[in-house]
Amino acid sequence: MDPLERIFRYLPSSSGGNLFFSSAPGRADFLNTHQDYKGLPVVPIGINLRCYVGGVPRTDEQVEVISLNLMDERLPYKDVFTLSELSLRGGGWYGDYVRAIFLSLMRHGYHLQGANIVIDSRVPIGSGLSSSASLEVSLAKLLSDMNDLNLSKKELAEISYEAEHDVMQIPCGRLDQYGSSYGGIVKLNTRPPYEIEEIPRRDITIVIADSGIQHRTVKIHPIRQQEINEGLKILMDECNIPPSLREKLGYKYYEPLWDEIKLQEIQPLLRLLPEKPAKRIYFTIVMNISTELALDILKRGIVPKSPIKDLAIPSSASPMEALGTILNFQHLLLRDYYEVSIPELERIRGSMLSGGALGAKLSGAGFGGAVIALVKEHPEEVCEAALENGAKRCWVSKPSEGARTETLPRR
Repeated sequence: MDPLERIFRYLPSSSGGNLFFSSAPGRADFLNTHQDYKGLPVVPIGINLRCYVGGVPRTDEQVEVISLNLMDERLPYKDVFTLSELSLRGGGWYGDYVRAIFLSLMRHGYHLQGANIVIDSRVPIGSGLSSSASLEVSLAKLLSDMNDLNLSKKELAEISYEAEHDVMQIPCGRLDQYGSSYGGIVKLNTRPPYEIEEIPRRDITIVIADSGIQHRTVKIHPIRQQEINEGLKILMDECNIPPSLREKLGYKYYEPLWDEIKLQEIQPLLRLLPEKPAKRIYFTIVMNISTELALDILKRGIVPKSPIKDLAIPSSASPMEALGTILNFQHLLLRDYYEVSIPELERIRGSMLSGGALGAKLSGAGFGGAVIALVKEHPEEVCEAALENGAKRCWVSKPSEGARTETLPRR
């Protein structure tokens, strides 16, 4: 059934024509994974799996929320709260994402009215495809339309980021919310003022294979951040590093000017660090270099020479083949230097490459979630290979539009 039709069935029948609908896409974590919380640019792709929400304004301060997804799973699916006494419930309650969006908007001084809200998300939870961000952004868009706030895509992304990071205290970066709000392919600069460069490419086809293994960002990011901090502290306090390099470093993972550090100036010092901090810092620098190389290919359509010794791009490679090579390289960095892959993901990824994909990497924080593959032709064969080797679900997607107002199909 059409998701908007399904949502409509659960909205109050007395609403008349005062109905609002919106949606926002999930996102595939295309390039520079695990870099947004370090202030480095990231490149997401909006996908054609979307979260849909519908709402009816109320005349009081009460908000009633229904999740059709949880209803389908026979889990607690209804949340009710009052705006004047609004707080989070905790304990992983899904309604806290809705509450956090309201709290984030109210912190910015927006006056909101009560509402009946129904959610039907087609973005699988825990798949590394930003199910939470697509929910946040679609809700922010719904409330913007319902309350005449006229929020821009950037404002929708920031409100949603603040809801998850500041209100819910989840240590996320801005990748997911901006990727969902803008859609398409974008380069997000994750240092203030968080500039966005939209890359007008619609000829990219990706296959998304969901492992069915759920991950939790809150359990992954803090560990890797602490390992980087450990390495930085040793470099700053115990190593004789040149003043020019010291100026670019810091003590916390988000302090260094990572994009200004050349690999050749820091690589000899990494040998002085314990294995894990050295790997995490190497990953951060080389992942970013390979991303800039990929962006050059996306924007200019030519294949430049790789500056990374371990990233060999054949001189005869087409731009799409070169992108596939970089995608493979970034997965190896995630597997071997950030250590966030698992055997199940490796099996799925290997089958997708054998099935004809140009390149494939994990999407999201790792330890589960999805694998994305870049394909030139026969995406259905890549999907079939993934499903035969452990993937639970598989989709083919082009870059998809960002947050948008939806209209109920004509009845």
